[in-house]
Amino acid sequence: MNTTLLKLLSTDAGFAALILRVPTGIVLAAHGAQKLFAWFGGYGLEGTGQYMTSLGLEPGYLMALLAGSAEFFGGLALIFGVLTRPAALVAAFTMVMAIFTAHIQNGLFISNGGYEYALALLAATASLVLSGAGRSSVDRVIAAKLPRQA
Repeated sequence: MNTTLLKLLSTDAGFAALILRVPTGIVLAAHGAQKLFAWFGGYGLEGTGQYMTSLGLEPGYLMALLAGSAEFFGGLALIFGVLTRPAALVAAFTMVMAIFTAHIQNGLFISNGGYEYALALLAATASLVLSGAGRSSVDRVIAAKLPRQA
């Protein structure tokens, strides 16, 4: 168990991961708050659920809850660097779904409703899955306290 947890939390990344983690986490958490709580001009679960249904993602309310939670709670996890790899993986999957269900038909550019922004978030989260949280993170503190097995 400790070996798996150590692999999950350990990181050799320096401060670059922090520079990537925090703004990505802020953006994800804000987008999740739009979906979950109707903050920042969002539509909340009801409106987002209706949109998800219109995309063919059913049940729409549940899909909105899952996407919003992945973004909001995953974003918070990235900001603090706690369980970074799993949070980034779930967020990356959410971005893949956003690209292929909501944006791909509009082309690349966001000005046309395209996938460029979701692609940028996908790249950032995929990078964090591979690198881990970096030097300044809760993950690194926890990993340092785990007993090493011989």
